[in-house]
Amino acid sequence: MAVIRLTKEFSFEAAHALDGYDGPCREIHGHSYRLFVTVKGTPCADESNPKFGMVMDFGELKRIVNEQILSRLDHAFVMRRTAESTRVAEQIGCRFGRIVLVDYQPTCENMLADFAARIEANLPSHVKLHALRLHETATSFAEWMAEDNR
Repeated sequence: MAVIRLTKEFSFEAAHALDGYDGPCREIHGHSYRLFVTVKGTPCADESNPKFGMVMDFGELKRIVNEQILSRLDHAFVMRRTAESTRVAEQIGCRFGRIVLVDYQPTCENMLADFAARIEANLPSHVKLHALRLHETATSFAEWMAEDNR
């Protein structure tokens, strides 16, 4: 049976600040992110299975990405967890409820590594995460490839 790759595109809005960075991205700013998730596997060969002919139901992939990534980050302010960012989050948290503290610098690159771990942990066992691409702007993106991370 042939191995097939499926890709689904997602989008979300989020703000971040890069703590300690020496350029303008140290300031709070936002992006219209575009995330491409590619999985691979063989289509279901069981004719009695409602997923016959599918590697994975696109709806199931959408559910996983929505639960693991979009529900956390869409319209959120993402900061690296430090003593200072924790104080900031406490101060503005009474006004803004979607503040996400992460244990890494929230760059496009580090976000992809986090996304890969979250998605992989929730995929059906017969489906493998193949690649992720995260566009921060229309002309700037980072990629995560499974073959580079095994």
